[in-house]
Amino acid sequence: MLKAIGEISGPRFKLLEAPGGAGEEKPTMADEKDIAEEGQGGGKKKLIIIIAAVVLLLIIGGAAAFFLLGGEDEAAEGEAAAEDVEQVEEGDPVYHELDPVFVVNLPAGGSAAMLQIAIQVMTRTPSVVDTLSSNDPMIRHHLLNLLEQQEADTLLTLEGKEALQAAILDLLVDKLKDLKEPGEIKGVYFTQFVMQ
Repeated sequence: MLKAIGEISGPRFKLLEAPGGAGEEKPTMADEKDIAEEGQGGGKKKLIIIIAAVVLLLIIGGAAAFFLLGGEDEAAEGEAAAEDVEQVEEGDPVYHELDPVFVVNLPAGGSAAMLQIAIQVMTRTPSVVDTLSSNDPMIRHHLLNLLEQQEADTLLTLEGKEALQAAILDLLVDKLKDLKEPGEIKGVYFTQFVMQ
C-alpha cells in the first residue's frame, strides 16, 4: 500500500508516500491527538451550554412560581390594607365638643380648689365623633377621674396644661382602641380653662 521513498539513518524514520504518489505526509500520532482534543473541547462547550440553559430554565420557573403563587398573598394583603384605608378615610377637620363643661374638685392643699374646663376634640374621621357621642357617659367618667387627680400648682404652668392635654389625648386614644374605632383623634383643645 505505502511505498518507502527513502530511509534516513535507519529503518525507523521513513518518509511514506500515498499510493497515488502525491508526496503527502501521513498524520503523525501527535496530530491525531490534537484532533481528538479539539473534538473533546467542543463537547465540553456543549455540556457547559446545556448546564447553563437548564439553570436558566430553573431560575425562570422558580421566579414564575414565586410570582404566581406568592403574588396572591401579597395581593390579598394589599386588598386588606386598601379596605382598612377605605374604612378610615380622612376628610376635613371635624371638631367635637365634649359637652357639658367639666367641673371637678382638685386635691386639697393647692392654690385652687376647683377646675372648670371645656374640651374639644379634633379628628378627620367622622366615625370618631359618632363613637365619642354614643359612648359619652363612659368617656366623661374616665375624663373626670383624670381631671380630679391634677395638682393646681402644676396646671398654672404652660407645661402642666400641655401635659394634661397629652394625658387626655392618650386616654381618648386608648378608649377608642377599646371600642375598636379605626379612626383617630388628631388633637385635644381647651376652649375654657378656669381654676378657683
